[in-house]
Amino acid sequence: MNILVCIKRAPDTGAKISLTEDQRGIDTRYLGFTVSPHEECAVEEAVRLIEKHGGTSTVLTLGPDEATEQLRAAMSIGIDNAILLATDSSEWDPLATARAIVDAVRAQQEAGTTFDLLLFGNESADSGGYQVGIRVAHALDMPCVTGIKAIEYLDGTVRVRREGGGGWEIFEVPLPAVFTVKEGINLPRYPSLPGRLRAKKKPIERIKPACSPGGPEMIRLAVPQEEKSQVVVLGEGAGAAPKVVEILQDLGLV
Repeated sequence: MNILVCIKRAPDTGAKISLTEDQRGIDTRYLGFTVSPHEECAVEEAVRLIEKHGGTSTVLTLGPDEATEQLRAAMSIGIDNAILLATDSSEWDPLATARAIVDAVRAQQEAGTTFDLLLFGNESADSGGYQVGIRVAHALDMPCVTGIKAIEYLDGTVRVRREGGGGWEIFEVPLPAVFTVKEGINLPRYPSLPGRLRAKKKPIERIKPACSPGGPEMIRLAVPQEEKSQVVVLGEGAGAAPKVVEILQDLGLV
């Protein structure tokens, strides 16, 4: 079995986001970066499948050279190979991203490497577009199931399961196929120190993709205004009771 996992370098979800002066990008000077939770689970699932059934796994991301940090994090828990689709720090739309991944997969096929499973996160933590995995499957003419919470390899086919309508939807899919993974399918492991050391020594294949955008053009970004709250001290002890009653009367509750 040969598995490709596609991940995205995304800003740490707990960080405060600020924009560049032209409002066309995120100011990354003080940001930490990570991998989306869904994609972390996709990486873990690929490692588990290879541990159980044998084969080779590859992790791929599109982004600047700093994205090698996320690739090495995936290799530190057991992914075998890594591919960086090297870009500048600009944001690529889902259509351009999917085209770059499709070109990389086809290049691997021409070089003799065929992937049986392509795993994506169900959506990225930053843009949440829900598009890239589906677009890649369509372009490669592969079956696709989204939002899966379980996957089982059955010697040439795969049985996957996802939540739906108060129960479970179960699909048996021939390979090769594309699946988008949801958080909760597993509990991702923490990388060990030996794993981190091995990952630092592994080579990363770098490819310069051609950008061919085709979706809506981004004009500018906007950060939502922070909601402010106000606290009013009504009094202490029983002395606050009249004010409480007054507020409840104003609200029409008493």
